[in-house]
Amino acid sequence: MKNTVAILEKPGKMVMKETDLPTVKDDEVLIKVGYVGICGSDVHGFQFGPYIPPKDPNQTIGLGHEVAGVIEKVGKNVINLKAGDRVCIEPGVPCYKCEFCMEGFYNVCPDVDFMATQPNYKGALTNYLAHPADMTYRLPDNMSLVEGALVEPAAVGIHAAEMAGDLLGKKVVILGSGCIGLMTVQSAKLMGAAEIVVIDVLQNRLDKAIELGATATFDGRDEKIVEKVKEIIGEYGADVVFETAGAIPTAKMALQLVKRRGKVMVVGTIPGDTPIDFLKINREVSIQTVFRYANDYKKTIDLISKKKFDVLSMADKYFDYDNTQQAFEFSVNNKSELIKGVIQVANLK
Repeated sequence: MKNTVAILEKPGKMVMKETDLPTVKDDEVLIKVGYVGICGSDVHGFQFGPYIPPKDPNQTIGLGHEVAGVIEKVGKNVINLKAGDRVCIEPGVPCYKCEFCMEGFYNVCPDVDFMATQPNYKGALTNYLAHPADMTYRLPDNMSLVEGALVEPAAVGIHAAEMAGDLLGKKVVILGSGCIGLMTVQSAKLMGAAEIVVIDVLQNRLDKAIELGATATFDGRDEKIVEKVKEIIGEYGADVVFETAGAIPTAKMALQLVKRRGKVMVVGTIPGDTPIDFLKINREVSIQTVFRYANDYKKTIDLISKKKFDVLSMADKYFDYDNTQQAFEFSVNNKSELIKGVIQVANLK
């Protein structure tokens, strides 16, 4: 079997290289990759390099971590999966030994090996990849492999909403309606939020937010945005504000929109220092960061398979694996035409 990998040769340039088939350890499975979703972090990596650069400047850097495919073979200790199974994976492999892993919070394991980032920077854009069986999940027959690849970002939205606590009857604002923002819209709706206001600057994403359950949307460039949002959610602001855009301006806006004793959930990856005027939020406002997900994959798969969570309609642009360079260029230059890009590595069902 031939194996290739798409690697980031330098910011702005992906190249294909032949590589050996992965060695499958006793507790691993070998997966033939079908589809890989293009995450915002992948687009950032393509443009500028990884958020956390490798220590070795010669380190090979792959991209992609939202992946589904078909098992080609299993290690000798694997009993719950078999060749031919359609699967998706959790792309972070924790150490299973630290206090965070032992308490069930493996997403914050300090030694986690997360795809396309430190320490190995191994991406999912390859024909075959080896992965631990206990982080590999069989897909129901009524779920497509594309849906399987998008379990990963859906789990982020579900984890964020659950961390926010009881949303039943609450008023929610979501800043950013990219993939994660739209996943958070659906999660907040499932948890019973009474009002879900979404703010972005791209109309195609705001339209999709309404389609997926938002009750109102606003263009974030409006100078009177805070005043207009509060006309809907009330003069004191939102019970919960989710920052999903990963930008300093939206982080600042979150503090203007949250009510006293409310919560700001920082879901996006915000680079650099964000000034916080604590005098404006010292009325017992909680600021909670959200990091990936933990113990959320099975429920996410179940919700998607039961059609309670729509990820498929968000995938509005498909690219062939051979056109990975063009896929990333399009993702950078055509955001107003794109909600979620997906790369088809192999034509699998």
